[in-house]
Amino acid sequence: MGDLSSPESSSDRRPGRIGIGLALDSVHFKILDVLRTQGRISVAALAERVGISRANAYTRFEALRADGVISGFSARVDPSRMGLDICALVFVTVRQEMWKQFRATLAQMPEVEYCAITTGEHDAMIQIRVPDVGAVHRLVTEQLAPIPAVRATETVVILDEVLRRPYVLPSAPRSPESPSGTSPGAPAASQFGMTRFIRAAEGRGGLQRGTPPEDPPGDLEAQQR
Repeated sequence: MGDLSSPESSSDRRPGRIGIGLALDSVHFKILDVLRTQGRISVAALAERVGISRANAYTRFEALRADGVISGFSARVDPSRMGLDICALVFVTVRQEMWKQFRATLAQMPEVEYCAITTGEHDAMIQIRVPDVGAVHRLVTEQLAPIPAVRATETVVILDEVLRRPYVLPSAPRSPESPSGTSPGAPAASQFGMTRFIRAAEGRGGLQRGTPPEDPPGDLEAQQR
């Protein structure tokens, strides 16, 4: 199925609204909750699980895709079944004038599963998956540390991955308008005055996740055709 993204600019959209102009509600979140664990479910089964008609389920699903709330589908793989038994986090301090080199080198390392630019003592957090602890040591000392852009590293080996979700949903549907009792322009309750932000160095903000994979042929899409 082709790209159904809305032609309107993302800057014209308000958070919590979908392409057909309806505010996200509890039914949309129920659909996303089901898809979180059953991405190949049929439209009929999805409708039954959520408690709505098949036509309603199909319309809502397509709206979520068109608006970009659902950006794609992919397979979930068990790393240990592929021999990648060790997961580790590597915190990196980057020389601020060399972010471009850091990003380019990191993109060539297949062991890197995820990287995020962070606030705090370090500049970036890298998540890696390798066969054993020795591989962690070799990757850090022989591949990361020698990079001229890397000033320092700190490695933490993950002992047990207690919880991992494909994505997180709001605990309760929230109106896209200002929260009740909050005047426009007033700070939200979740903002903390003691949070300190440091302006990112040039090029630091350019590290982005890769493009999501194309949707695999599944039962849900098959019933849409």
